[in-house]
Amino acid sequence: MPTVHLVTGNVGAGKTTYAIALAQKVGGVRFSTDEWMVTLFHPDMRNVMDMPWTMERIDRLENQVWKLIEQLVARGIDAVLDLGLSKKSHRDKQRERARALGIASKLHFLDVDLATRTSRVSKRNAEKRESFSFEVTPEMITFMEGWFERPAEDELAGAVVLTS
Repeated sequence: MPTVHLVTGNVGAGKTTYAIALAQKVGGVRFSTDEWMVTLFHPDMRNVMDMPWTMERIDRLENQVWKLIEQLVARGIDAVLDLGLSKKSHRDKQRERARALGIASKLHFLDVDLATRTSRVSKRNAEKRESFSFEVTPEMITFMEGWFERPAEDELAGAVVLTS
């Protein structure tokens, strides 16, 4: 039975790097919000952080992703969602979508401290390797510290939790 893997963690936790490896391991297809947003909407992005504008586009993007997931599920293929999933309500929405398709979902939480994440972001910005989609600024990191909702214990039941 296919599974939808939900990868979450704060900025710089290593979600994309982990999702790439996980998709390889399970023979699944990875969907990354950052990659799609940069490809589809970057030319239209404003210079200031505009969460309503961004969230509207993420919602549209995810609706299309789930149309593709339906096709994958029909073929028995796992999906790996590197969608940030910063809010519990967002994670719940993805779990409900999986349930509606009659498939399992599994949470993967990358629980990495701020100092390590900040260092990783700086390195990723400089090196621009495989997991790089756009430069993450110190202001973005600060914003995300207040935006991200850490999964609660009930959400972590049966989850994969990584701390490095």
